[in-house]
Amino acid sequence: MGALTRAVRNMSRRKMRTLLVIVALGFSMAIMVSIPPGIIANQTSTQSLTERFNSTITTMQEQINKTSTLMECSTSSGQGTFSGSQFGRPPGGSERAVFMNETEVNDIRSIEGVKDVVPFLETSSNETTSETISGPGGRSFTISRPLYTITGICLNSSFIENYSVLPTDITVGRNLREGDSGVLIMSSNLTDYFGVGVGGSVDINGESFTVVGICNQTGQGFFETRTVYMNISDAQITTGNTGNVSRIDVYAQDTSDVDGIATAIEAAYSGLTVTTYKDRLSQLQNMQTTYNETLTSAESTLSETQSVATQEIIVAVVAASLIVLFVMLYTVRERTKEIGTLKAIGFSNWNVMSQFMLEGILLSLAAGLVGIGIGSVGAPVLSGLLLPSINPFGSSGRSQFNPTQANFGAIGSRVASASLTPQLMLLALGGAVLLGALGSLYPAWRASRTRPAEAMRYE
Repeated sequence: MGALTRAVRNMSRRKMRTLLVIVALGFSMAIMVSIPPGIIANQTSTQSLTERFNSTITTMQEQINKTSTLMECSTSSGQGTFSGSQFGRPPGGSERAVFMNETEVNDIRSIEGVKDVVPFLETSSNETTSETISGPGGRSFTISRPLYTITGICLNSSFIENYSVLPTDITVGRNLREGDSGVLIMSSNLTDYFGVGVGGSVDINGESFTVVGICNQTGQGFFETRTVYMNISDAQITTGNTGNVSRIDVYAQDTSDVDGIATAIEAAYSGLTVTTYKDRLSQLQNMQTTYNETLTSAESTLSETQSVATQEIIVAVVAASLIVLFVMLYTVRERTKEIGTLKAIGFSNWNVMSQFMLEGILLSLAAGLVGIGIGSVGAPVLSGLLLPSINPFGSSGRSQFNPTQANFGAIGSRVASASLTPQLMLLALGGAVLLGALGSLYPAWRASRTRPAEAMRYE
């Protein structure tokens, strides 16, 4: 009876030990399978950063080449009103909203060398939204901002035909056209908010509009834009800004006239910020410099990531192999009498060796399945903890570029997109089998060399 009790206790301890070993091995395997997706995610982040910079720079270069006679004049959004009676705040407007009176557009149009002046009205919606932003160092903060921007466009056939005044990338429906009133185009990220598509009606500040088109939004994450486009006269009435504009595009007759026109506008209207071809070219050059610096930093971090990943994988492989080795050595020692009995009844050295190697392989295979299960759920967390992340933010937490000037999207996040692929799972199972075989090789060989007579005397 006592022997039976001891046997039951030994079996229970073996099961518990096996379970603990599988869990320990499982975590080692989870680390091994989580690191490669983290590397891939960081590589993807770097590639995405490169593509977005290149796309933005290319787009800006094309725009600059096409519009060398264009000057963008926008009203400042700082504190106080403009100096000059022609500028003022709209009734009920926000403390930061400052507009220009439409009558001044005609005055600017009369400046010598000016070919055309295209007015726009851009103002924020009354609705606001709260958003949580992830910052450097894992910190986060909540901000409140307008839900969308209302953009009024002058639907003059001459402007539509000759200049880039309408939204692009219309995905559903049609674009705005001359004579449109009571209709709008909205960015695709507003369809869920309004709950309508093309042909539906939406309410903007108490006025009803019919949706005639959907366009793609620009930016991602915090910098994602949400915009509704309509006739400028509709926008002025809807927002209570009749007779006001917020931005004008001034086109010169010739490139040589640009500097003189810009100087004349700035002298006459101190509240206007004028951006010329040279200014945009300078911005482009600054962006290219910043891009090169950011990319160099990202590539350096990626190289560091790959080096760290290699070291961590080696440590995990060695740890897993040693766990299998010590467990199988202990198992051989614990089952010495059993080995002697098997040898006594005719088991060959190869039979004993293959049995213990098979046990080691099955143990590692079970741990591999556990590791894949852990990695499938926790790969983003594990890779984020074990690997440096590709982050364009400096140590001070300040961005090394101005994302508001371009569609870079949300970059610099940790490797939250890391995930296991079927190919990686199969590779992990194959690695588990190999580690189990290597780790149990010496203990299995040692078991096969045990002599029956010595084994039977072992206590």
